[in-house]
Amino acid sequence: MPFNRGFYTIDIRFFYRIECEVSCVVGRPRIIDGLAVFDKRVILFGGEGGARIFSSHYVEDGADVQLCPDSNKPTAVVEVVDPILLDASIVAPETSCNCCCCALHEVPRSICSRFGGDDLVLSDDGYQLFVTLGQFSIIRLERDIQLLMPAYDICLPRRDCSNSGVGGEQDPCEIFANFEFPIDEFFPPKQDICDSLFTNSENSNSCGCKSCGNK
Repeated sequence: MPFNRGFYTIDIRFFYRIECEVSCVVGRPRIIDGLAVFDKRVILFGGEGGARIFSSHYVEDGADVQLCPDSNKPTAVVEVVDPILLDASIVAPETSCNCCCCALHEVPRSICSRFGGDDLVLSDDGYQLFVTLGQFSIIRLERDIQLLMPAYDICLPRRDCSNSGVGGEQDPCEIFANFEFPIDEFFPPKQDICDSLFTNSENSNSCGCKSCGNK
């Protein structure tokens, strides 16, 4: 949207196939099909991004097929449930509003094929059936994002441990009693605290292992 960075306008058109039973003064009732259309516009925030995305489709024993370059703009997704019929009324041609807001001039071919080959009457010369529908929907914007996961190399000790047998054996219980309770293992610290501990461990007299927890 102009002057609203990160906001996007989403125009949605719902097509409803209406099946109703028509009863005349004489004769048996008949089932007719009709088409109802509803337009909706929403404005959602999706953020900004200027990255260009290039991808290819893998072809076995051949060169990969280059796909069309894309950007990381968000994609609109609409979730709906079956509508609820709230009201219906028949309007005669002489009492019609004759406005362009109710007129439907063109229908996609995929929608017309749902009516079994019957031609849809798009003119408003005859009687019209107006219906009021209740529609629950969820409209959202989606985009691919990168998750940053910290990765650490294998830590190898650079000297022997004090209980390696050199200089006499020690009681394992006494060694364990000198350990501090690993609070950070049960309650992980934040990233900034972890980074500071990670830096200070380089200057400590340890066995060479870098760790964010207590020694």
